[in-house]
Amino acid sequence: MKKIVIFARVSTNIQDYERQVNELTALAVRNEWTVEASFCEKVSGAKKNAERKELSRMVEYLQVHSINKVAVTELSRLGRDTLQVLEVIELFNRLGISLYIQNYGIETLTESGQVNPMSQFLITILAEVARMERKTIRERVESGYKNYRAQGGKVGRKEGYKKSNEAMREQYGEEIRLLRKGISLRNISKITGTSVNTIRKCQSLV
Repeated sequence: MKKIVIFARVSTNIQDYERQVNELTALAVRNEWTVEASFCEKVSGAKKNAERKELSRMVEYLQVHSINKVAVTELSRLGRDTLQVLEVIELFNRLGISLYIQNYGIETLTESGQVNPMSQFLITILAEVARMERKTIRERVESGYKNYRAQGGKVGRKEGYKKSNEAMREQYGEEIRLLRKGISLRNISKITGTSVNTIRKCQSLV
């Protein structure tokens, strides 16, 4: 029986990865795979691999346990940066672990444990296309903001709007945790990608 690890990711604290875990658990049952562990994180997939704690924990787990596959619902769950994703897959290959991508039904290794060249090629293309799509969307949004402002529109929260302390704690839990450790605002910004101004607002919640 194949032993697998489930990896799930969502981008923000208000999202839930339970659906991903449930789908992959059901997939394992159908294929008679044994789920040995699940690793789930709430972090932007654009962050570098070294900054993603759950991804690092999974890699450490894989290096000391006998696992056949890592299952994800989509390639983007593993990450959104093409080079970072390929770096993880290359590590899996060296460990003899196949990456199973549910929505495409493809694996990076064959049943004999050899690298599947067609899957590797397809994954590279998919990751790069996703990166280009995000870049195009971002450019369109920025262009729309500029046009809106040029016509006298205002972008941002309504005047007087302020998030509740509970909402701030929910959204910026990691930033608050780092503040409590005495880490500087600038370093927290580098670690989390949150602006220094926003982190400064979190100081009152520490």
